[in-house]
Amino acid sequence: MKQNVHKNSLPRVKVVQKIYGFLINPDEEITYQKGQYKKYIKDVVSGTIERIEFIEETILKHLGNDIDLKKTDKLLKILLFSAVFELIFRPGTPKNVILSEYVRASEFFLEKAQISYLNAVLDRLSKVIRKN
Repeated sequence: MKQNVHKNSLPRVKVVQKIYGFLINPDEEITYQKGQYKKYIKDVVSGTIERIEFIEETILKHLGNDIDLKKTDKLLKILLFSAVFELIFRPGTPKNVILSEYVRASEFFLEKAQISYLNAVLDRLSKVIRKN
């Protein structure tokens, strides 16, 4: 794993890891370590999982034929879904923070071309989800 990830991106790395673990073992309980970001991580993980269909509908509504979620890499999809969750359900977090932190967190998991794609997709979605 790359170590040049910004310190503030680490909670989002944990979000991705927790959601990935849930998708691999849905019967296993998700546990959260004590720490500064525990509540945030728990909120984003549970919110993303609980609203996964709504998030998928939102992505497809705004991207239409530009993305095939059935063929999208699982980690890229998790990053995308959790970022969209934050854009919709965490209005107190500035959209530029959400975008930059998910792009930084993606450096832990994705290749350069995938990171660029994620950045472009999130930028496009953020403009229609948050019109401010």
